Amino acid sequence: MNVFECIKQRRSVRSYTSRKISEKALNKILEAGRWAPSAGNGQPWQFIVIRDKGILRKIAEHARYGSFTAEAQLAIAVVTDPSTSWHIVDGSSAVQNMALAAWEIGIGTCWLGSMEREEVKKILGVPDKLHLLTVLPFGYPAEVEPSTRKELASMLHQDRW
Repeated sequence: MNVFECIKQRRSVRSYTSRKISEKALNKILEAGRWAPSAGNGQPWQFIVIRDKGILRKIAEHARYGSFTAEAQLAIAVVTDPSTSWHIVDGSSAVQNMALAAWEIGIGTCWLGSMEREEVKKILGVPDKLHLLTVLPFGYPAEVEPSTRKELASMLHQDRW
């Protein structure tokens, strides 16, 4: 699949099958995150791979719209260093890379945006000084919802607003 096809076809997946994710697939996803661009090549991220079903259930309990996390085969927590000004943008680039790499090999994810971050940080043992950007649950999609997009003309401006 070429990059543009992958971008257009990718969906947020909230329902997963029981099919296991191989180490090879996991490593591809992690490598995609590692190779994301970052300000000054600072790479201000750390990744926590979560396979323990008990931990996934605890995270799901603290994720407002993320109950599906408990059914994922694994999750990756993306932790950034707020001592760098661009840590959220940089970490978001890593997240997008991982989501696209996963989709290319048939694995879905959905960014957990609304969660009790401090509680999830405690569950994962993340140091207080670091920022928990998100947790990405991963799994093979049980279902994929169709998507629509606004027309480009409705959001495009030339030279000025």
